[in-house]
Amino acid sequence: MDAQGRGQAGDMDPADQWVLNPSTGSYELRINHAADSAAGHSSPAGANRSTAPAPADAARPAVPSPASPADRSDGPPGRRGVPEQRGRRASGKGGRDARATSRRKAKPKASGKKKALTWTGGVVAFLVVAGSVTGYMVYQHFNNNIDKVDVGVDNAAVTDGPVNILVIGTDKRDGKGNKGYGDNGSVGHADTTLLFHVSEDRSNATALSIPRDMITDIPDCEVKDDGQKKTVPGSHKVRFNESLGQEGRDPGCTWRTVEQLTGLKINHFMMADFNAVKELSSAVDGVEVCLGKDIDDPDSHLKLSKGRHSVQGEEALAFVRTRHSVGFGGDLSRIELQQQFLSSMIRKMKSGGTLTNPSKLYDLADAATKSLTVDTGIGSVSKLTSVAKDLSKVDLKHITFATVPVLDNPEDGPVHKTVILDKAKAEPLFSMVKQDVSLTEVKQKEKQQEKAAKDKQAALLKGPKAAPADVRARVFNGSEKFGAAQATLSWLQNSQGMLRTSNGGNAPGGKKQATTTLEFAPNQADQARRLAAAMGLPASALKQGAQDAAPMAEMKLILGADFKGAGVPLGAPSKAPSGIQKVEADDKNICAK
Repeated sequence: MDAQGRGQAGDMDPADQWVLNPSTGSYELRINHAADSAAGHSSPAGANRSTAPAPADAARPAVPSPASPADRSDGPPGRRGVPEQRGRRASGKGGRDARATSRRKAKPKASGKKKALTWTGGVVAFLVVAGSVTGYMVYQHFNNNIDKVDVGVDNAAVTDGPVNILVIGTDKRDGKGNKGYGDNGSVGHADTTLLFHVSEDRSNATALSIPRDMITDIPDCEVKDDGQKKTVPGSHKVRFNESLGQEGRDPGCTWRTVEQLTGLKINHFMMADFNAVKELSSAVDGVEVCLGKDIDDPDSHLKLSKGRHSVQGEEALAFVRTRHSVGFGGDLSRIELQQQFLSSMIRKMKSGGTLTNPSKLYDLADAATKSLTVDTGIGSVSKLTSVAKDLSKVDLKHITFATVPVLDNPEDGPVHKTVILDKAKAEPLFSMVKQDVSLTEVKQKEKQQEKAAKDKQAALLKGPKAAPADVRARVFNGSEKFGAAQATLSWLQNSQGMLRTSNGGNAPGGKKQATTTLEFAPNQADQARRLAAAMGLPASALKQGAQDAAPMAEMKLILGADFKGAGVPLGAPSKAPSGIQKVEADDKNICAK
């Protein structure tokens, strides 16, 4: 027997496996000799051939012999005859009395159920392949929608640290859906600009609106013109919106202007035009807005009654462009409308009705990718998706829109057309954003251990303060600023009356450090509190040792990269300056006045 239960090679002539079917007149293949044995047939050459059936076939039902009535209907008609040399007659010298039947059963016909399963499996396989192809085509479609600009910075799509994304709305008048709005053919300015900051722990986010008519300085910036790099010279005391479009400036110029203005390092930019507002608002089936009065604005073409409305398409664009009919009729009033609109759109996008509806989700993705121009670091669907997933970790109630504080430009004369930065309010606001301090009034969720550690650290600032004349400290320069230690020493002695301070030169070991620190012993705590108050040091800067110091010992003040200048507070305030205009993203009760 071989491995498949067949007889040995010497037991059977291959030609003996073909038998004549009388009903069809054709030879058919028979392998099972057990049937012949069961019917009492034997080989004339029994001495030379084994008649014992294979054990593996013993349990199989015998196939009827060709002579039996059942055999006449066993095989399908129309079989071709076997060539003469392979056939054997029923009689003849060396022949058999009966032909051997098959050792193996004929392959059964597939049942209806099995056919159905086979068909279903084929359909599923087809759908999987078709779905993969379709998914790839959709992916490529979205990828091809996205425009990219090389601004000379290629940051990773997602980072573990804080994220700053510059969002630019341009008033470009050419292109699909952008014509018919005033200055046709305009190259476009930075008409609406927001700096979207997300904290390192993704617990909060702040979107700072930058007024387009704010007078500022635009730094030199490098752009690509027909593949060739060139430098566009900067401008002094011009409108912020000229950071884009004018003199061939690209979004990278706006990027560098905002970095210079705020001190925040930008990771990525996204730019959209008029058509984006129309397409995105339509993709989510409208955005809810609220007006505190009737508006009929001939400039923006917005005509809405007092109360709540769902706007999309042209009406949505008219809403965010309106300024003469709300507030003081200027750009700052329009910013408030835009913040209300964006807050409502974020709520709509994050709602289950949008993100769980495949059709709406496709429309939204299609509209978003068609409308966007981005930097090369996020210039694909996969990278944009990574950014979206990362930013979606922020709770809606911890997202705040605020406007960079400004004042009327005193150089304008009686009619104020431009504004200038209100440094007294802007600097603390920028400091809060840099240090991930949320502008929301919602109490932040903190782990119990983290809260206890912060409370313990904050307690170092509480308690009696030593007299300025009793403060002993040595100032070291661990920052990148030349002469920082001496400048600080002069300020402490001349302005704060701390005459027992000294200059330690460069930080120990010449090491630079990111943040300013004050090292002191427990018995110097009152001196540390006095120095911290004068320097504006946050509680995190205080490093208290375990053992008391000698009576005349000096504390160690090491200036870090966060040092801004002698007398400039280092710590961010815990509350935004009064008068800061802001909108919280989860506030559904905002109504334009």
